[in-house]
Amino acid sequence: MGEPTDEEVVETAADAAEGVVFSRYKQSEVTDLDVTVTFEDGILEVDVYLNAPSDTRDPEQVADDAALTARSAVDDLFEE
Repeated sequence: MGEPTDEEVVETAADAAEGVVFSRYKQSEVTDLDVTVTFEDGILEVDVYLNAPSDTRDPEQVADDAALTARSAVDDLFEE
């Protein structure tokens, strides 16, 4: 199948990150979500900003988990 395209890498990472956030918060609870993914020269950068209620979950931890999941999803993409 070959190497995934840069676009596939970015889409996979962004989808994975958003999936984590919306698995932990209802969409209506999320005030702001910004997932920034870049993939250049084989280097993946994922940044997740989340503004959501902290009464039941720590938004910073959810954002960190989302970024880690995005990286893992891209690793899996390259292993296929």
